[in-house]
Amino acid sequence: MILPIVKYGDETLREKAVPVSFITDEIRKLAADMLETMYAARGVGLAAEQVGRCERICVIDVPKDCEKEAYRESNEAAARMPLVLVNPEILAAEGEQRDDEGCLSFPKIGSPVTRANTVTVTFLDLDGMRQTLTVSGLLARAVQHETDHLDGILFVDKLSQVQMLSIAGKLRRLKTATRRGK
Repeated sequence: MILPIVKYGDETLREKAVPVSFITDEIRKLAADMLETMYAARGVGLAAEQVGRCERICVIDVPKDCEKEAYRESNEAAARMPLVLVNPEILAAEGEQRDDEGCLSFPKIGSPVTRANTVTVTFLDLDGMRQTLTVSGLLARAVQHETDHLDGILFVDKLSQVQMLSIAGKLRRLKTATRRGK
């Protein structure tokens, strides 16, 4: 089922996600609905807060043609797309990359953001098994972006004052539309 995506201006996006205690059929259904929603919106990642939920879960699917080397060290079975990360935590980050970043909660708004180039993330899969992946490039960017969402941090929080000024009008219009329920 395609879920409505929460837009900037909705306070849900600033809430910190609650860890998932048990992997249940409800959590599996939420993950499936989040994937369907993300694909329908043509995104590469989606966090539970973006669909109005408070569980610490996110989904990511970086298309194969976007990156040749997304994984440095990983368990091949766990690294297959799409990734469903329950209770993800970034254990290590190294290097730096700067590229344009957008967000499904910020339609038609984007800006360059600096993030780590490689991250190691641990999480539960939908079978309740602990997984640890080390990923690079766009996949590392997506992991950081979605994990930030789960902590109530938005990509605009990473922007400089000059960058914020350049998109201030768009943000104001989006926030106004969100509060009016559009």
